[in-house]
Amino acid sequence: MTILTRIKNLISDLFFPKFCFNCQREGDYLCPDCQAMLEISGQHRISRLLEIDDLYWASDYNNPLIYKLVQSFKNEPIIKDLSEALGFLIQAHLQLLDEQPDFSEFILVPVPLEIKKLKWRGFNQAEEIAKELTDFLKIPVRNVLIKKDNNLFCSKPNEIKENNIILIDDYYLSGATMAECAKVLKGAGAKKIIGLVAARGENDKQNITSAIISKNSIFLKRS
Repeated sequence: MTILTRIKNLISDLFFPKFCFNCQREGDYLCPDCQAMLEISGQHRISRLLEIDDLYWASDYNNPLIYKLVQSFKNEPIIKDLSEALGFLIQAHLQLLDEQPDFSEFILVPVPLEIKKLKWRGFNQAEEIAKELTDFLKIPVRNVLIKKDNNLFCSKPNEIKENNIILIDDYYLSGATMAECAKVLKGAGAKKIIGLVAARGENDKQNITSAIISKNSIFLKRS
């Protein structure tokens, strides 16, 4: 962090103090006590879904605290800095797995936000999470999917062709959006596509083949 960035952060904290989105304690958008309450999965169920070769998810979207975290990240009052907490969920999930996946030959592709909504919100939540993961996974982020007027397309197929893709989003419910993105990426020549999200709900209707290959969910406190 540069000196200029530190000065900007100090000024911001002085005039716009941070409060925990959950308990309202001053100091951070997610205080240590509430952070310790985040339930993170230490298991992976192999999921073969329409257009997607596998899906990794860090937590249960139906958990009230996880749900509040995701909603506060993308809906008013929007807290952009919660991308760090969601990125941490995913990182901790991958570290907890007994059989940790090798993503070294993949690239990160965020699920796009419709352009009108992007202008309103000011950022794409999937892209912000991807930024939190790029150093951890040591693989690049490529913003190649564009959504405009409900039309989805790949703007740089040359960056996708013959590549393995990690498709990033904040949460997974029906899977329709991720399946649509995966279809476009495969049309651009992608080889393997794996979904990676902070949370997953229980109401998706697709057929899933699951096999528990790691430990049970645990509560993890960040050091």
